[in-house]
Amino acid sequence: MTTRVLGYGSLVLLAIATYGIFFVAGPISGEGDAGRIIYFHVPMAWVAFLAFFVVFGASIAYLRTGNPRWDRLGRASAEVGLIFTTLVLVTGAIWGYPIWNTWWTWDPKLTTTLILWFMYLAYVMVRAYAEPPRGPRFAAIVVIVAFVDVPVVYMSSYWWRTLHPPPAIGPLAQAQPSTTIVWILLLSLVAFTVLYAFLVRVRVEIEETDAAVALRGELLSGARA
Repeated sequence: MTTRVLGYGSLVLLAIATYGIFFVAGPISGEGDAGRIIYFHVPMAWVAFLAFFVVFGASIAYLRTGNPRWDRLGRASAEVGLIFTTLVLVTGAIWGYPIWNTWWTWDPKLTTTLILWFMYLAYVMVRAYAEPPRGPRFAAIVVIVAFVDVPVVYMSSYWWRTLHPPPAIGPLAQAQPSTTIVWILLLSLVAFTVLYAFLVRVRVEIEETDAAVALRGELLSGARA
C-alpha cells in the first residue's frame, strides 16, 4: 500500500512540477530557457546527497548490528543514488554547453561530483561481486570513507574558484531568487524526493523477495537431503 501511494504521489507531483517549470516559471535571468534545467538539476543533486546519506547511515547500522535489512536498504539507496548522480552530471552538461560553450570542464564542482559518482559505483560493484558476508562489510566501509566527499561537493563553490553557480536556495545562497522560482524549486525537490523513496522501497522489496526465495530453496534442499 505504501509503495503504491509513493508511486502515484511521485507521478502527480512530477506532473505538477513539470507544468510549473514550463508554463509558470519564466526564463532564468541571463540564461534564457536553458536555465529551466535548474528545476531538475538542483533537486536531483539533493536526492543524490540524500541517497548517499542513507547509504552512510545504513552502512553504520549494518556494521553495528549485522542485520541484513540495513544492507538491503544501503544497496537500494546506492543504486538509486547512482542513477540520480548520473542525471546530475548529464543535466549539468546540457546546461553547461549553451552557458559555458562546453559540455565538460574540470571545474571543482564538476570534478568532485564525478568523484561522488565513482564512489557510488565502487559501492555497487563491491556489493555486487564480493561474496557475503565480506561483500556487505567491505561495501559499508567503502561508503563510510567516501561520505567525506558529500560536503566537499556542496562547499566546493565556496572553497575554490569555480564557474559553477553557488546554491540557488538555502542558507548559503548569495542572492535570494524570486518567490516563483523558490516555490517551483521546492515543489520539484519534493517530487524527486518522493520518487527516490518509491524507487528505494521497490528495490528493497525486490531484495527481500529474492532473500525469501533463496531461503525457501535452501530449506527445500535441506528437506530433500
